[in-house]
Amino acid sequence: METSRQQRIVTGLGLGAAVIVAIFAAPSEVFFAVCLTIGLWAGVELVRIWRFWTPRAPLSAFMALMPLAAVGLAWAAGREALPPLMVLAAPAAIVFAAGVLVLWSDVPLTEGAVAVGFLSFGVPYFALPMASLYVLHRIDPWLVLVLAALVALGDTAAYFVGSWIGRHRLAPRVSPKKSWEGAVAGALMAVATMAAWCLLRHGEVRPAWLALAAATSAAAQVGDLLESLIKRGAGVKDSSNVLPGHGGVLDRVDAMLLAAPVFLLGLWVLGLDGR
Repeated sequence: METSRQQRIVTGLGLGAAVIVAIFAAPSEVFFAVCLTIGLWAGVELVRIWRFWTPRAPLSAFMALMPLAAVGLAWAAGREALPPLMVLAAPAAIVFAAGVLVLWSDVPLTEGAVAVGFLSFGVPYFALPMASLYVLHRIDPWLVLVLAALVALGDTAAYFVGSWIGRHRLAPRVSPKKSWEGAVAGALMAVATMAAWCLLRHGEVRPAWLALAAATSAAAQVGDLLESLIKRGAGVKDSSNVLPGHGGVLDRVDAMLLAAPVFLLGLWVLGLDGR
């Protein structure tokens, strides 16, 4: 147990350092490429898990569809105004591509719907956060850092408080160890982190930014539970063992997959300029 904890700490510190270097040392296009690489790696892990339900489906098409969707979304986000038809066309195109791929493949009828569901869900599930991180980086790399801090510190607070005083299960069928006490602690830590950010960046605490932190924390915790739901359904503990003490890449980015789009959307909805 002690060795595992030490591995987790060492790996966590290494990942944190790598994230900071990627955020501040790379231009936005290179940062986007790094995000896509990580997203593809995590996506491969999700494909392996999903094959529990549909082992013969062409799920590998995800490797081409996700980057294409992410690049398209990143391009669209850079345009000041897009016709509503184009916004509606994006999810329609993903479902259409997923349907055609499965229909033209030799997939058993009992697996067809699950395969279409995975591709229709999995592509935007990864493409949206990759594009969101790129847009945030272009606005201000510090936004990516504060987002990462909200997710990481909130998760840490939720873990320790939940382990200490957690009594009421948050989602007992999906993740028995997570508690409402831990979830509240995670949200409060995210809000406190954002308050510190406001003081350092703006010289005052701004309520809109605190609301954004709370929404981002909620999204991160749902993202974590969503991955747990998928893994538990397939009887898998970790998405892989590539990161000592942490499991797989998907295990490390699961919260960010929902947190990043919510954070960017919150900036837009609340009219925050990111500075």
